[in-house]
Amino acid sequence: MILVTELAAEKMKEHFAEMGKPNAALRIRVTGGGCSGFQYDLVPDEEGKKEDDIEIEDRGVRILTDPESQTFLDNTTVDYVDSLQGSGFKLLNPNAKSSCGCGDSFSI
Repeated sequence: MILVTELAAEKMKEHFAEMGKPNAALRIRVTGGGCSGFQYDLVPDEEGKKEDDIEIEDRGVRILTDPESQTFLDNTTVDYVDSLQGSGFKLLNPNAKSSCGCGDSFSI
């Protein structure tokens, strides 16, 4: 299960509307790379659910992920942060054992 905070849902809807993609879902993939071993790939997806995708809806936004990525994302929360280092979506993943200094990659 992937959850979305209220602020993240609002920002996601705003961002997709600004992009001219108000009906897009957020596709989350876990790929190899980054300084800690794995990294997240978050992209708007207008194509919709593929045959083996897992689709989750929370707070009015749809999240799509493939089964392999879902194994790394179980119980993850999508949040939105606004700080001196920048603003954007952040994944709070309880499965990650460590992450790099910038927070863009993680290890299991």
